Amino acid sequence: MARKRKHEEHENHERWLVSYADFITLLFAFFVVMYAISQVNEGKYRVLSDSLINAFRNQSTSSMQTQVGSISGSAGAMVQKGAILTGTPPKVASAKQRAVELKMRNIATDMQKVLAPLIKEGRVRVTETPRGIAVEINASVLFASGQADLQTNSMAVLTEVARLLGPVDNLILVEGHTDTVPINSYQFPSNWELSGARASSVVRLFVANGVTPDRITVIGRADTKPIAGNETEEGRQRNRRVTVNILADNKEQVTELPEFHLTPTAPAAQ
Repeated sequence: MARKRKHEEHENHERWLVSYADFITLLFAFFVVMYAISQVNEGKYRVLSDSLINAFRNQSTSSMQTQVGSISGSAGAMVQKGAILTGTPPKVASAKQRAVELKMRNIATDMQKVLAPLIKEGRVRVTETPRGIAVEINASVLFASGQADLQTNSMAVLTEVARLLGPVDNLILVEGHTDTVPINSYQFPSNWELSGARASSVVRLFVANGVTPDRITVIGRADTKPIAGNETEEGRQRNRRVTVNILADNKEQVTELPEFHLTPTAPAAQ
């Protein structure tokens, strides 16, 4: 009896389509992931970046390792809330700012109490400036016309001001101002000398009553910073003044410039 022959299997020449389809699927998935990664929320990225900077600047090495390790689990939630990673630097900064504001407000209140009669007469103003507190005293309260010696009745008022400024550690900037009417005397050749001498007279009284000299700076501004027009007597009277600035920032910012080297140039060709 004849044996049956097995049918030979036909070779499938389209098997490569399966591998090709898998490759296309993976390639598509790769581009989807790359697109998703490229969509960065700039605001959240900045918050997270600031958080890391503050953590590394203000925390010890051990605390930094703990905080950085916690980023992976909770960074997303913290960024969404707009919170800084450690939470400590902003609280400290805001607390210091509130303390400075309260201190300056108390100084201004004390100044207003001491100078209340002159404030009511319109001859003294206590104002808040970006630099701190400004006590603007009309020159008629302090000096005779064209003079830089303090009048006797003004010394008691300035002594009270000095008594308030003595215990605080703020830097003090005393500015002398004049009107545009020129002066030309042996003692004061111009308004520059007059304004500087008047500010210096106030400073000498402050120092004599307990204000440390290293906290005070004297500036004579002559007629360069008017607060009213010089066309009328009333305006000129307002411009003749001494301003005592109590600075909120207690640090003098000094930045050393890098050394400058001149580059020698080659001699010109003859």
